[in-house]
Amino acid sequence: LTPVLAGFAVDGPLGPIEPLGKGLINLSFRVRAGGRDWVLQRLNGEVFAHPERIMANLRLLAGQGARASALGLKVPALVSGRDGSPFVRAADGSLWRLMELIPDAITLARLETVDQAREVGRVLGRFHRLAAELPRDELQVSLPGFHHTPTYLALHLRARGRARHPADTQRAALGDCLDRLDARRALAEVLEGARAQGRIAERVIHGDPKLDNILFDAAGARALALIDLDTVQPGLIQQDLGDCLRSCCNRMGESPEGLARPAFDLGLGAAILGGYAQEAACLLRRGDIEVLYDSIRLLPFELALRFLTDHLEGDRYFRVDYRGQNLEKARTQLDLLADIEAKEPAIRRVIADAFAPS
Repeated sequence: LTPVLAGFAVDGPLGPIEPLGKGLINLSFRVRAGGRDWVLQRLNGEVFAHPERIMANLRLLAGQGARASALGLKVPALVSGRDGSPFVRAADGSLWRLMELIPDAITLARLETVDQAREVGRVLGRFHRLAAELPRDELQVSLPGFHHTPTYLALHLRARGRARHPADTQRAALGDCLDRLDARRALAEVLEGARAQGRIAERVIHGDPKLDNILFDAAGARALALIDLDTVQPGLIQQDLGDCLRSCCNRMGESPEGLARPAFDLGLGAAILGGYAQEAACLLRRGDIEVLYDSIRLLPFELALRFLTDHLEGDRYFRVDYRGQNLEKARTQLDLLADIEAKEPAIRRVIADAFAPS
């Protein structure tokens, strides 16, 4: 990696280079250079066909550092290449970036308190307020089709038609997942239908605000930043809120152990939405709020589609530890979806309370 680092405008002695995190898409390292710590990442060229667009968007976002600080939000500084570009091309053609490692920050395996959940809502609201000030006409679509659920459904149905016969040990689980997805196919059109009717509007979103991508201070008390900014692009706020709630309100995680079953924690959900409303209720109109419950249902459905499609195609997209892990993750998301549906009246009350006029 030393030749890659030499292409960035950072000087001083080069210290240890260590693997960082367990990301499913990009390859990340922690680097010590010039007396500071940095994050060095290779963007996955198979996932991101146009990584230059990602870096152009990140340069715009990094340029809002002063405004972010005023909002109580940290945005990692981006180190330019020595040629002035926001990235470095390696000899093999791969694209690398170097960013500030936010000091004294941690990620949480799960939310333990409602105060932490409220912080999650607040940091997402601050990010949306910052994103609303970005020049939308200069932002590029870094990942076309991302969060477009009808497309994911079409790709899934195509993969289903091409899939080889499943192993006996997986046949029952696969059949169960397929049946549950088929029963909810109409969900795929919820947000696109609302957008077509003019009930909701496109904004700039993070795209992947799951718990793994939220940095807290060392004590785990205050949310500092959203990281993993590859999918910052025009989208729907409901996609961000739905994905954040999907990730944070399921204490069991995407791969529960033993007999544990995923469940939507109403207390955490109320705190996240309450914190978000404190920061960013001004961004939402009546139509935005009316589709929030269906958005919370949609995101586990969408992720189940993606996990199951990848399983049918031989695990080409998400990094897995063993064959069948994507199938297990799809089943987990469908279990979570079922619990959300069972709690519909309570979740609708939580949404109404969070966004009630003050």
